[in-house]
Amino acid sequence: MALFVARTDGVLDRYANMLAAAQHPERALQRALSRTGDKAKTQVIRALTVQTGLKRKVIVRAVKVKKPSFRLLEYSMTTRGGDVSLKYFDPRETRSGVSAAPRGNRQIFAHTFLKGGLFPNRVPLSMGGHVFERAAGARRTPIHKRKSGVYIPQEMVRGETLDAFNNVIARDLPDRVGHELLRMLGG
Repeated sequence: MALFVARTDGVLDRYANMLAAAQHPERALQRALSRTGDKAKTQVIRALTVQTGLKRKVIVRAVKVKKPSFRLLEYSMTTRGGDVSLKYFDPRETRSGVSAAPRGNRQIFAHTFLKGGLFPNRVPLSMGGHVFERAAGARRTPIHKRKSGVYIPQEMVRGETLDAFNNVIARDLPDRVGHELLRMLGG
């Protein structure tokens, strides 16, 4: 399970006087965290889509958000899951195997298939669009699903996705806290 958490810890010193003057400063902090967290989520989803090669809607479904409350001033994004099936990487069958694009790089997975029958009159199998591979030495059965080697939780906490989250929080959160406090104080 991968986890990103944004907090207001480092920002509070900058706005100490405004926080003291505000009647309910936790509301301003909650609003600022929520708004900045949503911006970070957008950037994380964009970066994770490119990094994994998955479609955007798959990533959106995989990333879960817990918004801040007045008591717990944290914005967290989590995801979990295992090895993603090749089904989600735009598979196409060729004579030498199935071509798919994990991590955005199209490659051929030898001895795999999507359809049944002899070339050129192959027919789709009713197995949910998954990519299959025969067991070593087997003629027809057993078969098993072929996986991509892409794990969304691992990809989320490294590379461009991690940078996207950290950059948005560091760049936007302090100014957003100031904006929300000014808004509360009528300034």
